[in-house]
Amino acid sequence: MNVQKLDRQYIAPTYNRFPVTIVSGRGSVVTDEDGKEYIDLGSGIAVNTFGVSDPVWQEAVIAQLGKVQHSSNLYYTAPCALLAEQLCLRTGMRKVFFSNSGAEANECLIKALRKGAADRFGPERNLIVTLENSFHGRTLTTLSATGQERFHALFQPLTPGFVHVPAGDLEALRTLTEQNAGRIAGILIECVQGEGGVIPLEPDYVKGLADLAEEQDILLGVDEVQTGNGRTGALYAYMRYGLKPDVVSTAKGLAGGLPLGATLLGERLAGVFGPGDHGSTFGGNPVCAAAALSVLERIDDALLAEVREKSDYLFRTMQGAEGVAAVAGLGLMIGILPAEKSAAEVVAACRERGVLCLTAKDRVRLLPALNIPRELWERAVGILLECCK
Repeated sequence: MNVQKLDRQYIAPTYNRFPVTIVSGRGSVVTDEDGKEYIDLGSGIAVNTFGVSDPVWQEAVIAQLGKVQHSSNLYYTAPCALLAEQLCLRTGMRKVFFSNSGAEANECLIKALRKGAADRFGPERNLIVTLENSFHGRTLTTLSATGQERFHALFQPLTPGFVHVPAGDLEALRTLTEQNAGRIAGILIECVQGEGGVIPLEPDYVKGLADLAEEQDILLGVDEVQTGNGRTGALYAYMRYGLKPDVVSTAKGLAGGLPLGATLLGERLAGVFGPGDHGSTFGGNPVCAAAALSVLERIDDALLAEVREKSDYLFRTMQGAEGVAAVAGLGLMIGILPAEKSAAEVVAACRERGVLCLTAKDRVRLLPALNIPRELWERAVGILLECCK
């Protein structure tokens, strides 16, 4: 069977796939159809939190499969309720809505901001401010929220009600809120702009943004689809910035390889939805929720410290090194700007040498499993450094 030929013949050509067919793996090592092994520094784009075929994760999934794989949200299931409890206990949020993906989690977040503001102030308060260079999903509305014009061109007209301001420019944000006084429902940010090049927001800017939102009674949302679930060295990235958001979205690594999104509602939005206001057929699926419980209970202080230590090692090794122009990111969400080569050239060279990396704009992007063994991590970083030269 020629998998790549079948793919090209029958699957819509929306992906520029790398020329690798992955057939198996264990932890942070995956194997292709020719038996070649690779150190995986992408983890399914920040999805495989504990790598491939993790035995603890597998046990949780298989155990739930033996009970019930799906029941719909017309009934109660224990994994869904227990997962919501853990998310609230560990974040201080009040309610959770489960969906299937990051885009859907952000759709719910946007609806919560709009309805929450309308309930308090009236329907005219419906604008949502996002940052330039942001990325919030590929549905029509989350594309509209995304602050990158290159994603907008093919899908006009976009969903109205979004305005974008430059990231890091507090005065531009203040001017916008003053010009639209009484119209802004919420502000939505990513603490690290992942698809925008793995660019962390400056702490002073985030504090100023949060102070401005509080001063003007504007709801604050944080998109933690990629930054969440231990990725940045905290359970959620907003915790590293000292934020208290009104609503948070997450997905990707939450269920460790199964599709699950979550929208966490804080005090001011806990009662924003009633029966029929929102819904999802598969959201909170018991198998996905059981997987997420397995993941969440293992993201403890020791693991988060390990994430930060591995991050520090890469920054120490690569900042200022030959062939490296810049290194940015937070935790194990890292972007490396090569000095002379393109990111695509570096990724291809790494792949030839048995290391799988990703790109984000002009940067090599690293999103390894949080528990990647130190020996594998150091070996992969060494190969990456050589490929940048």
